Amino acid sequence: MQTRHMLNRKKLVAGLLILGLAFVFGWFYFHSRGRDSQTAREDLLSHLPSDSTSIVYLDFQELRSSAFLTQILAWAPRPQTEEEYGKFVQATGFDYERDLDRVGISFGGSAQSPKTMAVAEGRFDRKKIEAYSTHFGALQRANGKTIYAVTLSNPPRTAYFTFLRDDRVAICNDASCFFQSSGKSMNSEEWREHFLRMAGTPLFAVMRQDSELLTALSQRTPGGYRSPLLATLLGQLQWITVGAKPEGDQLRVVADGETSNDTVIRQLNDMFSGLLILAQAGLDDPKSRKQLDPKLREAYAGLLKSAEVQKLDRGTSKSVRLIFEITPQLLESAKSASAAADPPEKPPTAVPPRKRR
Repeated sequence: MQTRHMLNRKKLVAGLLILGLAFVFGWFYFHSRGRDSQTAREDLLSHLPSDSTSIVYLDFQELRSSAFLTQILAWAPRPQTEEEYGKFVQATGFDYERDLDRVGISFGGSAQSPKTMAVAEGRFDRKKIEAYSTHFGALQRANGKTIYAVTLSNPPRTAYFTFLRDDRVAICNDASCFFQSSGKSMNSEEWREHFLRMAGTPLFAVMRQDSELLTALSQRTPGGYRSPLLATLLGQLQWITVGAKPEGDQLRVVADGETSNDTVIRQLNDMFSGLLILAQAGLDDPKSRKQLDPKLREAYAGLLKSAEVQKLDRGTSKSVRLIFEITPQLLESAKSASAAADPPEKPPTAVPPRKRR
């Protein structure tokens, strides 16, 4: 009896030991995988110019595994493949829908001379891409870099790109993108701080203070809403970040406006909170109930129910945050409403031929 008890005790200890080791190895695996993903993202984004006005990041690897992406692809109209891109895919075997893993895009320059740069990672056949680009474009060598200048026709422009390594390529509309100083600056540290806040978010945009950009944002509010006060408040924000993360078949969106001016944050918080109340009152209005499709109204009601406005205090800066969720029902309802509002054009009526006299 005592021997059996000792055997059972040994089995229990062995089982607990195995369970503990599994937990430790599992923790290290997931922790290192998350850290490696974050390191890879930071390394990719570090190649973008620090004087950018806005940066967009997309992790296609993570997005492809989400149910929400399937909903988006089913909802969005399929873009027509350009002839130039079709030839490129045929010659190189690279298709962004399948082979692109992650990309960071920066926007900068001036209104007269905009500068757009992208750094992309994926599965590239470098030899085929270089051979194709050499055949159709010009080749430049400077500072130890091989830069390809490819002329595109729709619209007419020149794209410059270079391989940073076999699985990473940098593309820009201006060759000067590849000859900027790599030294760290205060701007790059500020960018990095905002990137770290978006850890675990596969799709985000970070915008620093730029009056033209923020004014454009305030002029593109849904439903034709215009507010000089909103434009003024947005123009005083130092940073705006928008992150989107799939959660099942839904997309959770978090928009954050940041400034050191507490008055601006308080006014934006009051304004957004008031707009949510007005929107809910509008949906509950008997006239709206009659005019809106029930499914569309239900989708809008779900959006408002998920919406939340928050104020954050980071010490040196303050933020107002707007959170909401986009559902497949909202996408489908919006698509149906758009199709109903834009009926197909009728073919022109044929003009009967004149009778000869």
